[in-house]
Amino acid sequence: MRALIVDDSRAMRMVISRIMTELGFQTVEAANGQEAMERLSSGTPLPDVALVDWNMPVMNGIELVQALRADARFAALCIVMVTTETEVSQVVRALETGANEYVMKPFTKDVLREKLELLQLTPE
Repeated sequence: MRALIVDDSRAMRMVISRIMTELGFQTVEAANGQEAMERLSSGTPLPDVALVDWNMPVMNGIELVQALRADARFAALCIVMVTTETEVSQVVRALETGANEYVMKPFTKDVLREKLELLQLTPE
C-alpha cells in the first residue's frame, strides 16, 4: 500500500514516513498542498491514503482536502488530517470538508495504526 505524507515540517514528514514504513506502506512526501496536488496529478500510481497537516504555506491542509474532494480522480483516496489543531470545531470542520479521520499531534504509532485500521488500510 502507498501513503502520501503532506507536511511542511521535514522532521515531521520523516517521523510519519518512518512509522508508515514500519506499518508496511511505501511513502511519498510533499511539503505543502500544492506540491501534493502536483504529485497526485503527475500520473504516478495514486496512494491509498494521504496524511495531511493542516497548517502549511502555499496551500494548507483544508484547502488540499477541498481540492481533492472536488476532483473525481481522487474520490477513493482516504485522507487523514495529522495536525496540532485540537479544537473540536476544527476536527468537525476537517471531517465536514472531506477528511476521513483526524489524528492530533503528538501521536504514537499505535494511534496512527488504529486510525488506518478504522479505514481498513492495513497492508497484507
